[in-house]
Amino acid sequence: MNETKSGKTTAVIAYITLVGFLIAMSRNMEPRNTFARFHIRQAFGMHLVFHAMAIVLSFSQIVFLTLPLYGLYIVGLIYGITQASSGKSNPLPILGEHFQKWFTFIS
Repeated sequence: MNETKSGKTTAVIAYITLVGFLIAMSRNMEPRNTFARFHIRQAFGMHLVFHAMAIVLSFSQIVFLTLPLYGLYIVGLIYGITQASSGKSNPLPILGEHFQKWFTFIS
């Protein structure tokens, strides 16, 4: 409980753009907080997937999928921020569990 409370701010910051992710990474270096680390991994995965899909869509010129991509990204950010601020560690739907496995280098 104490670890969750102390990591809330860092966890929420991780969802606020890539710059927020970098700030959260640096804030979580010492001491390391497992609650914040969980949300940093979720945020990193979400930002990475969004930017990768945006690049693919822009080069493939599939313009009609751009708006749903932004909508899904914003919904994911709101979901993540809500989970972090309420002290919960629920992974994002579909890819959230994979983000925890894939991004073990984030500690």
